[in-house]
Amino acid sequence: MQDKHSSPTSSSGLSQNTAAALSYVLGFITGLIFLFLEKDNKFIRYHAMQSIVISVSLIILNTVLGFIPFIGWFFNLILAPVGLVIWIICIVKAYQGEWFEFPIAGPFSKEQIEKMS
Repeated sequence: MQDKHSSPTSSSGLSQNTAAALSYVLGFITGLIFLFLEKDNKFIRYHAMQSIVISVSLIILNTVLGFIPFIGWFFNLILAPVGLVIWIICIVKAYQGEWFEFPIAGPFSKEQIEKMS
């Protein structure tokens, strides 16, 4: 589903699907890069924002759980493969051109992109 305000390419010359998928590759770092570089394409900006929200949330959760002995450490061990699965799903869905909304992060990201427009 393409937004009427989106173009099929990005400001960088990449296809929007490629740019959206790449916004997840290094988490919030590539998310920030594509969020600031892309001015017009809402599809890319949405996935960049969702990348930032998810990766920062996982970093915070990982840090907080690290301070809780035993149970927190156990959940930290589970968080790594779960984070990997989330990362892969997001990259694949973005590359397929889907406005995939991860729970909580997706609606929040969409709201932020609408505010920025």
